[in-house]
Amino acid sequence: MVTANQEMVVYCFDTLVAHYNGDQPPPPSFEDGQHPLFVTWKKVVNGGEPRLRGCIGSLEARGLIKGFRDYALTSALRDRRFPPIEARELPQLECTVSILTNYETANDYLDWEVGKHGIIIEFSDPDYNTRRSATYLPEVAAHEGWTVIEAIDSLIRKAGCNSRITESLRKSIHLTRYQSTLFTMHYGEYVSYVKQARGEAPSVVGAKLPS
Repeated sequence: MVTANQEMVVYCFDTLVAHYNGDQPPPPSFEDGQHPLFVTWKKVVNGGEPRLRGCIGSLEARGLIKGFRDYALTSALRDRRFPPIEARELPQLECTVSILTNYETANDYLDWEVGKHGIIIEFSDPDYNTRRSATYLPEVAAHEGWTVIEAIDSLIRKAGCNSRITESLRKSIHLTRYQSTLFTMHYGEYVSYVKQARGEAPSVVGAKLPS
C-alpha cells in the first residue's frame, strides 16, 4: 500500500514555490499511482496553533503526481473559504498530504470511530429536497475534540444544510468511513530538505524568505 511521505509534501511546496516564480516544479521523487488524496495548508503564527489556510482534494482515485500538483495549488489559492495564500506567508506554512484508504459502508451514522476514520455523509435536505454531501478527514474530529454526534452535526452544516438537525435526519444519512495515511512538514523543514538534497535553498521572486 502506498503511504503519504516526505517527498510528496516536498513536491507540494515545490509546486507552490514554482507558481510564485512562474516556473515549473522540479520532477517529483516518488512513484505515480492512483489514489484518493488531499492537500492541506495551515499557517503557524508566533508559535501558536496552526490555522487552516486551505484544504482540497479528491475522494476518487487520482494520479498522485498530477493530483498533488493540482491540489497543492487549488487548496492554496482557490479554497473559497479563505483568501489566496501569498508568497510572503510561505515561512509560516505547514503542508499535510493525505492518501485515503479502506473505504467501507457504515451500518449507520454512529458506525465509525473518532481519530481512526474519516467520514463521507450523503443525505437529503428535508427543507429543500436536495441531496447533500460532505467529508471530514480522519484527523478533524479528534483535533476539534468532537464526539461522534458533534462531528456528524458539524458535517451536516458543512454540507450546506440549514434545516433543524433531528434524530430522523441523522438516521437518514448514508455514511462511508475511510482511513488515511498522512505526512506533515513545515516550510522550515522543507528548506532544510532542499538545501541538503539540491545544495541551495529555495527562493521566491519578490518575497523575503529565510535562507
